[in-house]
Amino acid sequence: MIVTCVHVYVKKEHIDDFKKASIKNHNSSVHEPGNLRFDVLQSTKKPSQFMLYEAYESEEAAAAHKETAHYLEWKRTVADWMAQPREGVPYKVICPEDRSKWLFQHLLFHESRLFISAQGSLPAWIL
Repeated sequence: MIVTCVHVYVKKEHIDDFKKASIKNHNSSVHEPGNLRFDVLQSTKKPSQFMLYEAYESEEAAAAHKETAHYLEWKRTVADWMAQPREGVPYKVICPEDRSKWLFQHLLFHESRLFISAQGSLPAWIL
């Protein structure tokens, strides 16, 4: 498994545009073969700083992401909005060790019920 945290610094006047483009990229990226997680995070202290949290099953799946049409479109679209170059930092996963724990994207407790939504599945309430 490979996890990369991409640190992104956006020009302030392009924050909203960057968010829209990144959401579009996210919506396609989560359906790629080998994708386990693809989060777009914004700093609460410095709103022009973002982090993309990308988890893939393998180096090959992560490399394939960079060849997809949606990634190449995102890269072209946001290029002039960068305040400084993006920095991708690879990480080794310590835990969870069990890969199946990465498949659930949402766990939510509401009124004593557990809501589960796994990638590519319909949401379900479990009593």
